[in-house]
Amino acid sequence: MKFDELNLNKPLLLALADLEFEYPTPIQQQAFPVIMSGRDMVGVAQTGTGKTIAYLLPILRQLPYSDAKEPRVLILVPTRELVLQVVEEIRKLTTYVNIRVGGVYGGTNLNTQKKIVFEGLDILVATSGRLIDLAFTGILRLKSVQKLVIDEVDEMLNLGFRKQLTDIMDLLPAKRQNLLFSATLTADVEGLFTEYFRDPVKIEVAPHGTPLEKIEQSGYHVPNFNTKANLLRLLLADNADLSKVLVFVSTKKMADRLFENLNKDFPELIGVIHSNKSQNFRINAIQQFENSTHRVLIATDIIARGLDIVDVTHVINFDIPAVPGDYIHRIGRTGRADKAGAAISFISENEMEYQMEIERLMKKSIPIQPLPDNLVISGVLIDEEKPDSLFDKNYLKNTKKAPQGAFHEKKAKNLKINLGGPKKRNPKHGKPATRPGAGPKMTKKSRKTRF
Repeated sequence: MKFDELNLNKPLLLALADLEFEYPTPIQQQAFPVIMSGRDMVGVAQTGTGKTIAYLLPILRQLPYSDAKEPRVLILVPTRELVLQVVEEIRKLTTYVNIRVGGVYGGTNLNTQKKIVFEGLDILVATSGRLIDLAFTGILRLKSVQKLVIDEVDEMLNLGFRKQLTDIMDLLPAKRQNLLFSATLTADVEGLFTEYFRDPVKIEVAPHGTPLEKIEQSGYHVPNFNTKANLLRLLLADNADLSKVLVFVSTKKMADRLFENLNKDFPELIGVIHSNKSQNFRINAIQQFENSTHRVLIATDIIARGLDIVDVTHVINFDIPAVPGDYIHRIGRTGRADKAGAAISFISENEMEYQMEIERLMKKSIPIQPLPDNLVISGVLIDEEKPDSLFDKNYLKNTKKAPQGAFHEKKAKNLKINLGGPKKRNPKHGKPATRPGAGPKMTKKSRKTRF
């Protein structure tokens, strides 16, 4: 089936032709008639199968022109980067129609986004937190929303956004179409649509946990961080086909450490992105990677979901994720749009348990390759790799402090002599004796006599 066989209007077909999209993916083909019918729907498909286009085409097909200010379509996504991507996809598809679209997300000026909302929108793409902020200001009104789309809902729930999602759905009109898209179908996801959706149609294109077959997977057993960095440096130097490499690490600190380690050998070719970077920095990092200014982008899982970065040749798991499903999402960044891709994993001894869980989920093993002969094996461990102390305190250590400086006798004038209490010094009056040479104590009577 081609796109022109779907019930699309001419403006949408022209936009698809400009984008050189000819054949719909399975999720796009199956979701189109369900969404057009107005029924609630749950779409489950692997990363990279075109879920965004799957819900945008029927929504745009049914969205008539309006000059009303309140948005009629609300799309919720987990990250700021995904907001920007969905907005860009909508703009590409609406080249030949007049549709107002805007994106709002945290980490940027709220007043600027108030202005975007106030000027009027047909489609609003948002992160849940910023949407609630705008709704509470009174600038954003949700009474006209006819269609709600929750994209990458499994990631939103993993990030702890369930309360925000339920609060938003309580703010929306009861009469609306609900569309949910996810790469995995977990118990939390099922609980959400069971409670809030009306008899949804479930479309599951690929079985949960099955990786894309066109991605070639391999792995290396590597002892520690510094040896992993040496291996990555070696692979980049020896293999020109690693031309657009997405490297996933476990933490923000690890991302910065790896960037500093590699940047000196590949200056101006390495980028890094994580949630501690500013929004403009993150946008620029993605753009430089997309246009191949940077050969390598080091990232945490912040961009493992949803973002469609074209022509990624290799995904490297510098650290193996503890959650098996995250491995599927990571490697799904390559091998997109019917192109081949490769995923390479660096597996330390502590991560072998994660490897087994991933293989159990995929029902296939990750082929392990021998380490290159010229790889430098480092014995230097970073702080996170050093073994923990058995005790909070070293009780075998001598805690007595050594004398500070040489001991010397005090001078005679500085010695203190205990003269005893007042009675011992002057037993008759019980008061201290007057100092030598002092006259009698002057009383009030004697003072008058004297003067």
